[in-house]
Amino acid sequence: MKRTLILLAALPLAACTTAQGARLPSAQEAFWDALQSHCGKAYRGQLVSEDARDADWKGRAMIAHWAACDERKVAIAFHTESGLETSVGNPVWDRSRTWIISRQYIENAARATPIGLELKHDHRHEDGEPDTVTFYGGLTQDKGTARAQDFPVDGYSIALFGDNGLGASLTNVWRVEVDPASDEDARFVYQLTRRNDPTRLFRVEFDASEAVAPPPPAWGW
Repeated sequence: MKRTLILLAALPLAACTTAQGARLPSAQEAFWDALQSHCGKAYRGQLVSEDARDADWKGRAMIAHWAACDERKVAIAFHTESGLETSVGNPVWDRSRTWIISRQYIENAARATPIGLELKHDHRHEDGEPDTVTFYGGLTQDKGTARAQDFPVDGYSIALFGDNGLGASLTNVWRVEVDPASDEDARFVYQLTRRNDPTRLFRVEFDASEAVAPPPPAWGW
């Protein structure tokens, strides 16, 4: 798994020249521009869905931090209070998750053909080592809109979930919503639903109109 992470992280550097100038559908380009407008910033958020399966997330402080941006990818670290406290009463933060959204292409020596946007979840332990279940996600299947893109679970993730007894996740669909930083009431949203379970909804919303101090780096970053 660690080798896979290294190869994927290196991909934008190797592919930069041929992909430069290749355009995604206009809605995805607008979404990408909105996502990029928040680079370097961090925002507070909270759980807004009411699914009982997420009861332990209710009321926890959350921060989304645009920790790394380049022309091919945006890495957003998702920091949450763990529910634990230090010996002096300060909250312990879980810094294990980073959402990576990237532009994907089919490339050869002559040209790069855009195929969409991809969302991956980089899940690490506190020592920086990858979790057994990491780099799961999906690729957009349609053009989406300038403010919202859906990422249905991909084949790699289905196999990963199956191998690790996570059968409920085999029909995951992740959604990311983002407003440009210039919008007065800008929001950023991360959402999970499942095609085989219409009752499943995990949704966190961030106030992207008011930046806060960036947190420490996510684990492994």
